[in-house]
Amino acid sequence: MDIRPLGPQDDPEIEVALARRAFGPVDAAEREDRLADARAVFGTGRALGAFDGPQAVAVAMFHDMRQWWHGRPLRMAGVGGVKVAPEERGRGIGRALMTELLRVIAERGYALSVLFPATTPLYRSLGWELAGDVHEAVIPTRSLAALPPPDGPRPALRRAGPQDAAEAIAVLDAVYESSRCHGPGSFDAETFAHWSLGDDNDFCYLAPDGFLAYRWHGSYREREIKVDCLLAASQETTRALWSVVASHAAQARLVRAIVPAADPVAWLTREADVGLAVREPWMLRVVDAAAAVAGRGFPAAVEAAVSLRIEDGPVPANDGPWRLEVGGGHGSLNPDSSVTRHPASPGAPGPVTLGARGFAALYAGVPMATLRRAGLAAGGDARADDALDAAFAGPAFMLQDF
Repeated sequence: MDIRPLGPQDDPEIEVALARRAFGPVDAAEREDRLADARAVFGTGRALGAFDGPQAVAVAMFHDMRQWWHGRPLRMAGVGGVKVAPEERGRGIGRALMTELLRVIAERGYALSVLFPATTPLYRSLGWELAGDVHEAVIPTRSLAALPPPDGPRPALRRAGPQDAAEAIAVLDAVYESSRCHGPGSFDAETFAHWSLGDDNDFCYLAPDGFLAYRWHGSYREREIKVDCLLAASQETTRALWSVVASHAAQARLVRAIVPAADPVAWLTREADVGLAVREPWMLRVVDAAAAVAGRGFPAAVEAAVSLRIEDGPVPANDGPWRLEVGGGHGSLNPDSSVTRHPASPGAPGPVTLGARGFAALYAGVPMATLRRAGLAAGGDARADDALDAAFAGPAFMLQDF
């Protein structure tokens, strides 16, 4: 079995053929999107193929992204398009391919990696762990139609198109920063223009501090509004954007909106009839532990110092004893030779010990009590747990899948 980067010399139909065999029928529109994505990534080193002789039997690739953690962005490899031919499954090809992809991601200096799992055992074996969800709010349009109008002058809204990608990204980045968001990802301007602003069936609006993208969904008699993104930094713009969606109350009974778990829409409606469901879970992998801690934000009021031991076989650079220090909204993770695997004296707590999965879940805000009951954390004491919970707390969410 030969695993190698896919380049311009490779036929992008490889990706389409494997997608059809691995996940089911591919219609004409999806085929063109997959071909365009393959052409864009083949030759960048971000797509790998596994070959049995001349025959491609598996493919994996990743997007060059940023991910926001407590209002600060870090480089993130968004893994997608992992496909193994049905007759080749169970032979270790998927694991070998993902092991090589992880090596490439680490070599390229990414602090983090995210993926949406079709199955979890393979990814968990390499250090990815469940970290957050994509949430969908289901809202009766009658509730939105009853929202009070914005106080004062209506914020300036305008239609947005592909030419506005950089401005829309800057607006969303400012919302992620000011809201101290955990988890949302950002694409480059070209990808954002293609995926979020390039479809005539998407209706997008831009304000100085907010962005809206929505489309019609469903049959003629059962039409719904699907909101792919509605984020704003101010109360006035939040209401103004939702009022655009609410203007369709006579044509659509329901609105389905991809939102953060604590989106303000649930507090804006008069009745408590905003239903929130998990649409899709996602997994996080901390690829460079020191860079991941140094690059993210932390609550400004938290001061903490905790001894850790990280055990990360697939990425040996993360393996070993560390001293985590948090203060003034920043954090650092430095090697600490004074940390031993076991307590220096009977009754001493020793360091908090985490594998790659446990550290990824902690980084995403999963409470230490949960990690301990799941067998993903050991050592330390209640004071260390309280410090880690305070430092990393926050609901992690994403607004798009890939």
